[in-house]
Amino acid sequence: MIALILPYKITTYLTINNLRLVLNKILKLPVYQIIILIISLLSSQAFSEDLRIKINSGQVEPLPIAIANFTGEEGGSSKIGMQISTVVSNNLVGSGQFKAIESAAFIAPPTNPSVRPNFTDWTPLGIKALITGSVKNINDQQIEVEFRLWDVIAETDLIGLRLSVNSKAWRRVAHIISDEIFERLSGDSGYFDTRIVYVAESGPQNNRIKRLAIMDQDGENHQFLTDGSFLVLTPRFSPTSQEITYLAYFKNEPRVYIFNLETGQQELLGSFPGMTFAPRFSPSGEKIIMSLAEKGVTDIYTMDLNNQEVKRLTNSPSIDTSPSFSPDGKKIIFNSDRGGTQQLYIMDSNGRNVKRISFGKGRYATPVWAPKGELIAFTKILKNKFYIGVMSPDGSGERLLAQGYLVEGPTWAPNGRVLMYFKQAAPIDDGKSTTVNLFKIDVTGFRETRIVTPSDGSDPAWSPLLPN
Repeated sequence: MIALILPYKITTYLTINNLRLVLNKILKLPVYQIIILIISLLSSQAFSEDLRIKINSGQVEPLPIAIANFTGEEGGSSKIGMQISTVVSNNLVGSGQFKAIESAAFIAPPTNPSVRPNFTDWTPLGIKALITGSVKNINDQQIEVEFRLWDVIAETDLIGLRLSVNSKAWRRVAHIISDEIFERLSGDSGYFDTRIVYVAESGPQNNRIKRLAIMDQDGENHQFLTDGSFLVLTPRFSPTSQEITYLAYFKNEPRVYIFNLETGQQELLGSFPGMTFAPRFSPSGEKIIMSLAEKGVTDIYTMDLNNQEVKRLTNSPSIDTSPSFSPDGKKIIFNSDRGGTQQLYIMDSNGRNVKRISFGKGRYATPVWAPKGELIAFTKILKNKFYIGVMSPDGSGERLLAQGYLVEGPTWAPNGRVLMYFKQAAPIDDGKSTTVNLFKIDVTGFRETRIVTPSDGSDPAWSPLLPN
């Protein structure tokens, strides 16, 4: 069961159109076969002006918040409640947009979310928002989790959520709660209830084992999808998050596969002559776009997943590769050396009206369109250094966010606020050894953070928000 708890009065902040969007969102739930139990229009006015994330010179000023341990059956903290509040805190603080006050500084103990807190106990801490929650056992397998977000300045509640789920799903509940809080306080959609698929690497450089692996966006719930018996490259999510397309070399023959995450089954899309590179789904999920190399020429092709029809989009005596659709499916970004050096080009989805957009120094590669279409991320090679950068689709506003001996393969969080990529350290032991790790960074260029994985990792791909 689920209850989405909204403010008491519908003000100008919650317009009719916004309300319609909220209701549509509610009706698209449930989480894990959860059904709607209650929609209670309970609380308050628009949040106070102080309860806003501030951005100064491109850098976010973190909003101070307090996250109380979720209470248990007897009013005290429960084990699962503490775990949920810890994950929520890690998610929000890790975004760089929030600063959580240490619980040791709390004047008052955690309260049940249905109980209005004594705001005078929280205002001396300098916090702007308070999160309270509870966990209740329904039976041996089911728990009920409830949270509420409070505006400490305006002394009112903003939103809450009540979920009845399997107790093993507590971590995902924490991610869902994090997304709700993030969206309410930042005005942007969250990205915590997502997964990362990547290539897990191990072994010496001359005999590297590469396996598909998947994990939550915070590195938890790690799982290997392939056994390493064959080489895998460039995994990419479908728009539904339930399928992955990737390239595999089976008996030294390149093949494109689709991996169904629900069933664990793999489907061979095709074995192509020559070399195959970087397959990706179209926004509709009905096509795969990729590049095929044959007789020294690499062009871009699409495959219709309904009838397996292959269509050639480019036809030039050059290397056209790394294609990525725009979010509306009308444009394609790719890199090509048709102008003499490796640069970024945009064309219509039918292959017409090719236009170069990168004109800076160096070479450009691995472009990928942001989920909202306002930016393109790319890899840049300049003076033997690698960079991760972004630019507008018209080529303006180029900014470099990260650099290293080798950084490559950017992928977007579904809200377009964060990028993930892989970074390889300089080789040691005469080139016999190196390390490759996953990193993420805010689109403003702040807070580069390593994502810890069981082994080396490369070629990450960020899923859309998980379906409910």
